Amino acid sequence: MESSNFSLLFFYVIFLAILPTLQANIGQFDHVWHRRLKEAREAAKQAYKPNPMKVTAEFNTHVMRAMKGSNSTRRGLGKKNDECEAANPIDKCWRCDPDWEKNRKKLADCAIGFGHGTTGGKDGKIYVVGDNSDKDLVNPKPGTLRHAVIQTEPLWIIFSRNMNIRLTAELLITDNKTIDARGANVHILDGAQMTIQFVKNIIIHGLHIHDIQPISGGLIRDSMSHYGVRAMSDGDGISVFGSTHIWIDHVSMTNCSDGLIDVVSASTAVTISNCHFVKHNDVLLFGATDSFSRDKVMQVTLAFNHFGKGLVQRMPRCRWGFFHIVNNDYTHWLMYAVGGSQQPTIISQGNRFVAPKDRNAKEVTKRDYAPESEWKNWNWRSEGDLFENGAFFVESGKKVTKFPKTDAKAVSAKSVAFLTKDAGPIKCIPNKPC
Repeated sequence: MESSNFSLLFFYVIFLAILPTLQANIGQFDHVWHRRLKEAREAAKQAYKPNPMKVTAEFNTHVMRAMKGSNSTRRGLGKKNDECEAANPIDKCWRCDPDWEKNRKKLADCAIGFGHGTTGGKDGKIYVVGDNSDKDLVNPKPGTLRHAVIQTEPLWIIFSRNMNIRLTAELLITDNKTIDARGANVHILDGAQMTIQFVKNIIIHGLHIHDIQPISGGLIRDSMSHYGVRAMSDGDGISVFGSTHIWIDHVSMTNCSDGLIDVVSASTAVTISNCHFVKHNDVLLFGATDSFSRDKVMQVTLAFNHFGKGLVQRMPRCRWGFFHIVNNDYTHWLMYAVGGSQQPTIISQGNRFVAPKDRNAKEVTKRDYAPESEWKNWNWRSEGDLFENGAFFVESGKKVTKFPKTDAKAVSAKSVAFLTKDAGPIKCIPNKPC
């Protein structure tokens, strides 16, 4: 009994020690969460790329080769017939297959950037969600999304029909899952967030996520073998927390109470691509606090996304890590587009930045909580970006790009409108290319 009490005290002390920094929403930090934390930190070490510029060069090479042979940025990449016009190498990898519904797992071979190698539930069975309810948080009903994401084995999760899902509490996703909404119009709305915490190998594709709120916690099952107390959720759309090999693709997001996507607490090997963001204040947060230096391991690719109407700031806001922001279309912001603190490395390549009319908001960049004497040493580089309506990017630091001699520069920003034209969920019809 004394040993048991000591163990509980030990885990409680650990929880109190990390809570101010992690803010994990875990109301009961028991031995299961402690084990997951240790495993997550080890996974981050394994996923970290010591030469991140090699990853950016490989990404740019993929895009350049996909566009090679096209005489116009308006022509389709890999166009096999009049029904398929894949606009970038991620889409080219799978969209022109008329049998995409039978070959869904082909998507798992298509991630590029730091999220390359994320296979989600490729090695598992297809799980069909046919029930949009979310009533029992401890013993979820089979056929619901909550039941699917807590299963032990890898799963490729699809939807039998169009549906709206209101999560009554945060949705906790386990390792090796793909949530694939192709072929259905699926909205996660008016409820709690999706949480990817201390796990690895997750793909989220084709969802509409909007109007997410902070929701009270309580007892929630987070795997088939464990449930525990959770605190109130933050109200993010998607929270990526201490997780590795995460790919978020072709998702539409708007109007969440906190951020649209947070990538925090030493998450790494992340790609966010082909997404459409509108009507929000704090859009993307990469690194939660200035004090959490473990976020130096964070490496994120942000590519082919459209930042649209009604966005204010943080597209993204970065701390500590390495961020490749490439071939995105920034057509609206009210304050600034790319910001950060705590010496993040930001490589901005081949993006289009269209400044607002406000003459006080023309600058793309913002350094928070640091004087120029400090931020002048942060490596923030703009290469091949297109600036319209008076937009400008304030560079700092040293030139960090040491590319191989061929195929290393980003595709021209003049191609961005085409590369991002299908951002957000795609309407896919069986037996036709998407």
